[in-house]
Amino acid sequence: MLIKSFGAGPWQTNCYVIAPSANSECIIIDPGLGSAPGIKEIIAEHNLKPIATMLTHGHIDHMWSIFPVATGYGIPAYIHGSDRFLLNDPGAGVSVETKNALMEMMASDDVFAEPEDTREVTDQMTMELAGLKFTVLHAPGHTQGSILFDFDGDVNHVFTGDVLFAGAIGRTDLPGSSPADMDTSLRDVVLNLPDSSLVFPGHGPASNMTVEKSSNEYLLRVAKGLSAI
Repeated sequence: MLIKSFGAGPWQTNCYVIAPSANSECIIIDPGLGSAPGIKEIIAEHNLKPIATMLTHGHIDHMWSIFPVATGYGIPAYIHGSDRFLLNDPGAGVSVETKNALMEMMASDDVFAEPEDTREVTDQMTMELAGLKFTVLHAPGHTQGSILFDFDGDVNHVFTGDVLFAGAIGRTDLPGSSPADMDTSLRDVVLNLPDSSLVFPGHGPASNMTVEKSSNEYLLRVAKGLSAI
């Protein structure tokens, strides 16, 4: 499995381009601010053909470039229905301070709208795109529409967005967040991932579930029946 990533924008949001191998179709995950040139470079370097772009959730740092990327390549955008409204109103998912900062950052040609071909995914939906099979796992808490993409293989590759980071979890103090939902998602979804699963989060370095289950203090608390926060 070919996995290429880079940190996009001031939040260094991990944008992923994944494919079975070079010279094949590919999927783009979380095209953040200013990610289009990096995506184009990866596609050219490995002779890839993008066929879909997918969002782990609707926060602006993960979907800033969803419209130009999906529209530019003429490909569908996938998102959980509970976060779809954020494509048109990204300010609804951030703090007042961040919203004010966004107003200063936005260029005149930034477009925040649903791509023409926007498709909703649901929990436990199994999909096959670009020759890759994966399952959508709904894990609300950071946002109501947060999802994991669990790619099958000898070792599962799980793209966790802002639900799970290396040694940490996503914030639950933003509009639409829920600490209680995050606890449930960590207990019922994240902790049920196989120990061998590789974790590719929305920010920061990759990890694996063996490490996270044994050392991530938030998961350790939830495993004991406590709240993560």
